[in-house]
Amino acid sequence: MSIAAILANPASGKDIRRLVAHGSVFDNQEKVRMVRRLILGLERAGVTKIIYMPDSYGIIPRALNSISPSIPVEAIEMPIRNNSTDTTIAAGIMETLGAQSLIVLGGDGTSRVACKGTLSIPILPLSTGTNNVFPCMCEATVAGLAAGLVACGSLPREECCYQSCLFDILLEDKLVDIALVDVAVYDDVFFASKAVWHIEKIPQLFLTRCSASSIGLSAIGGQFREILPEEPCGLALKLEKSAPVTVTASIAPGMFADVPVLEVMEMAPSKIFPITSISGLIAVDGEREIEIPNNSSAGIRLNTNGPMVIDVQKTMSLAGKKGVFR
Repeated sequence: MSIAAILANPASGKDIRRLVAHGSVFDNQEKVRMVRRLILGLERAGVTKIIYMPDSYGIIPRALNSISPSIPVEAIEMPIRNNSTDTTIAAGIMETLGAQSLIVLGGDGTSRVACKGTLSIPILPLSTGTNNVFPCMCEATVAGLAAGLVACGSLPREECCYQSCLFDILLEDKLVDIALVDVAVYDDVFFASKAVWHIEKIPQLFLTRCSASSIGLSAIGGQFREILPEEPCGLALKLEKSAPVTVTASIAPGMFADVPVLEVMEMAPSKIFPITSISGLIAVDGEREIEIPNNSSAGIRLNTNGPMVIDVQKTMSLAGKKGVFR
């Protein structure tokens, strides 16, 4: 049996960056339409069962209102708490149930909490959030086909996926969280809306990938060099008002910042880069999540054993060469 999983975050695409920047609202009805196309793509690829995370809006049940797939589409059994732990718990259950591909609808944050639940299932992150560096912008119909081909084993997984890096976040040498794209040290004591946009409050920034064409904090590193998602290296930046170099970067939709960069260092795998602040917060993938206790040691480590990410373009190109649909 080939099982594909769908994890759709009803809260993505609605955070405060619609007020402080110019982000688009990604409503749940559009997610319903995307899921409808995903299901049809998975079915056509040969998947024999689809499992999904239940949510308070009922994204998948609503998607099924106007289609009748020939394969079972079943919710996993779990309590709904309407917070990020739902995504983490659901991903772990999906691994236990034998899912062979996992489609995640959301932004960088949704993908991160899904990967906290499992790193074993190949993931196809579809963009429905704000700062989307990890997820891809892709037509859901084709994404369903690609994820379905991986789930069915129709194509070699190693030729359809790349392994992404991630960051281990350490407090007193203990792993407390992960990040897929960026970690920012944030000079504040309030989590507030969680989103990060005050660059003057960031003394240190760490990136697993960066490009000048990105949106968000990774665009800052992209002004110095490009790091591809599959490259086993990262970038550590020190930001300071008196820095001799200032770069302009698009840190949120329609929002630019002039960022003073004092130092840029390449990060090798497994080496721990210390956080120099003795207090404050740590923002992961654009959101404030972790408090640095007073006078405690904190550090960031590049981990090359991140999630296997399904490359839609590569998968569909390989399918064409091998005549999978011919």
